[in-house]
Amino acid sequence: MVASRAIGILRRFSNASRTLRCPGYICRNFTRSSALLSRTHINYGLKGDVAVVRINSPNSKVNTLNKELQAEFIEVMNEIWANDQVRSAVLISAKPGCFVAGADINMIASCKTPEEVRELSQEGQRMFEKLEKSTKPIVAAISGSCLGGGLELAISCQYRIATKDKKTVLGVPEVLLGLLPGAGGTQRLPKLVSIPSAFDMMLTGRNIRADRAKRMGLVDQLVEPLGPGIKPPEERTVEYLEEVAVTFAKGLADKKISLKRNKGLMERLTSFAMSIPFVREQVYKRVEEQVRKQTKGLYPAPLRIIDVVKTGLEQGKEAGYLAESQKFGELAMTKESKALIGLYHGQVVCKKNKFGTPQKEVK
Repeated sequence: MVASRAIGILRRFSNASRTLRCPGYICRNFTRSSALLSRTHINYGLKGDVAVVRINSPNSKVNTLNKELQAEFIEVMNEIWANDQVRSAVLISAKPGCFVAGADINMIASCKTPEEVRELSQEGQRMFEKLEKSTKPIVAAISGSCLGGGLELAISCQYRIATKDKKTVLGVPEVLLGLLPGAGGTQRLPKLVSIPSAFDMMLTGRNIRADRAKRMGLVDQLVEPLGPGIKPPEERTVEYLEEVAVTFAKGLADKKISLKRNKGLMERLTSFAMSIPFVREQVYKRVEEQVRKQTKGLYPAPLRIIDVVKTGLEQGKEAGYLAESQKFGELAMTKESKALIGLYHGQVVCKKNKFGTPQKEVK
């Protein structure tokens, strides 16, 4: 019965609901630290014993994970971990409407061999694993797009708070570029949400709204957006989100907020079913059948995603990380991925100038 139930869940790719109680002591009065350290992509300040790390890619409407941002992020986090006065941290974007839109595709395009791409993947894995193992709780405060590497960053944190806004979406769209999540996402996502839900996200690349992400367990708390005031609504909402995130970071450091998540009945049933090897094998088999039926076996990325997730679940985290980086490197060199990335760049150009270059000079 449990096995059939799990397969039924897989067929519908339904999402287990999760209910969390928001502490009633959220306060909006904070003292802003004057000790702000300026960098090109990252800066941070202190609010009491909470470090607030602000991500802000220069000369861009969105934040993307490139080598410069990663280097500054590692530098900032090392400072935070070494500072005994800091007990917790908040990661937030300085750009309303975008947390992190993903990794910089040009980093991958500049690589000439699978080994170079694999090293990029392993650098991301190492960086996010340090976040995951942080003894100081880290809260990801999400407003706007949180996609690809941005979501991998968020799920490496101990806690996630998102604005309940139509612009706030979470997802792993790498499959749409012929790739897979390459910074630990294939290993963390199935453990955070149900395995069927993780497959659904990774194999379709679809975006998840904040309210649904909360029900899935992808997000721990939601913040209602604020209306117009002296400042624009988006700016006010981000400021409020930061205040709420700081309060939760303090609560986590003080052990007043538990990281243990309450699971609903459906999620508990799914978790129990997935603990049975026979059921997992049936799930892998059914997912692969669906993928082959839809892609005719001509699209390698979805099949590699299944393989990598299976490796991590059956052989352990280290084997999963290794498989993820290896398959990420292999996929980046395929003609399918190169074509899809080229298509993506073409779409970006068309959005900037949808009418193209005029055939005749405009007089």
